[in-house]
Amino acid sequence: MEAGIPDKLFYKIGEVARLTSLRPSVLRYWETEFSYLQPQKSRSGQRLYTRNELDLVLEIKRLLYAEKLTIEGARRVMAKRGKGRVPPGFASEQSTANILQVIKEVKDDLIKIRDSL
Repeated sequence: MEAGIPDKLFYKIGEVARLTSLRPSVLRYWETEFSYLQPQKSRSGQRLYTRNELDLVLEIKRLLYAEKLTIEGARRVMAKRGKGRVPPGFASEQSTANILQVIKEVKDDLIKIRDSL
C-alpha cells in the first residue's frame, strides 16, 4: 500500500484525481484511450475506480509524464507487461486458455483452406 492512498474498495473520480494530481477530464479521456481502464458506475452515474484501476492510472501517468511516452507507446509497454490485455476479472485463466485454443483451431482451418486453393 502506497503512503497517502486510503485502503478502500472504491474511489470516486474526484478522489482518484486528487490522489494522482490529474484532472477528472484527463481520467475520462484515458478511459477512451486505454480500453482496460473502465471503472464501474454507480446508479447515479458516478465513476467508481477499484484499487487495481487506481494503480493502472498511476502506471499510465508514470509512462506518459515521467518516461515521456506517447499514448500509443504507453499502450505497447502495458501490453508487453501483460497489463491491459484482458481486464482484471474479465476472463479466468481457463477461459483465456479456451480462447487461445479456439484461435489455434481457426488458424489451422484457415491454413488448410489456403493450401487447398
